[in-house]
Amino acid sequence: MLALTFSTGMIDAVGYLGLDRVFTGNMTGNVVILGMGLAGAEDLPVLGPALALIGFLVGAAFGGRVLKGAAKGWSRRTTVLLVLVGVVIMGLSVAIFLDPEPTRPVALTLSTLLGTAMGVQAATARLIGVKDVTTVVITSTLTGLAADSVLGGGTGADSGRRSAAVLLILAGAGTGAALLTWHLGAGLLAAALITLLVAAVGARSPRTD
Repeated sequence: MLALTFSTGMIDAVGYLGLDRVFTGNMTGNVVILGMGLAGAEDLPVLGPALALIGFLVGAAFGGRVLKGAAKGWSRRTTVLLVLVGVVIMGLSVAIFLDPEPTRPVALTLSTLLGTAMGVQAATARLIGVKDVTTVVITSTLTGLAADSVLGGGTGADSGRRSAAVLLILAGAGTGAALLTWHLGAGLLAAALITLLVAAVGARSPRTD
């Protein structure tokens, strides 16, 4: 799940910097951009964030439907869903390599499909249930890190995992931005390979069904 958090950072870097300022994993950012755009803020997109948000919800609903009744933890169904996410991201990276300067309609399609894939990933991570590692958002992770710290009156339990999640999404975003200087599709290709590797490793772990 930490590896997927890293890849989410790369995917969001591609979406925000390369696909008209659209977050495809971090829906909090998308909702904020959408709200400001609807209020008339200058040069902020509306259609892209709205479509990515809809795609994310569709993907999460699909993931929830597939995983309905599954026990917490890794299962054959979580493996299948993560393989699906990896294949979709891989396909989108290939499309960008073939068309490195997509038109606006193509870019909107790409960001919407990425949002859908990330919705599936988020639903899958939710069932796997690694505490504070949703793979797509770190606000709640930061809250837990601070509130449960010694300064917050806690014991600092789980601070290592929480800190790792924050640092990895940060590193992923930086890596994605750096890869953009080479090619728009490079970050997605790397994210797809990470996702498929995670699915392969998970498939070899003890399963719940």
